[in-house]
Amino acid sequence: MQEYQDYISIAGDFPDEFSESKYTKSLRGALAKVKANAAQIIDQMIENATNRRWAENKNVKHKNNASEGWFRYDTYFRMPVRGSGENVERFNQYKATLVVRKTSKGLFL
Repeated sequence: MQEYQDYISIAGDFPDEFSESKYTKSLRGALAKVKANAAQIIDQMIENATNRRWAENKNVKHKNNASEGWFRYDTYFRMPVRGSGENVERFNQYKATLVVRKTSKGLFL
């Protein structure tokens, strides 16, 4: 991550959290598809992250895996919109928030 020199690792439980969280399950239509496709460009989203802010962990269920709280970062990414013949017609740009847990061992997405 260029702006902060933070090294964010992808935790072993990231795939399940990314696809099975309450937020993800609430998504419908185009946003659900965008989030599913965004999984392929997580590295780009981390590189684009800005506006880091810290939040205390207030949930007992995360006392071990976010023992030192959470960082949230703003990020953006672009997804191609394909037309006939699979030609890229344009790109749609999206904003997102990366939620990163902080532990004594480092930062984990």
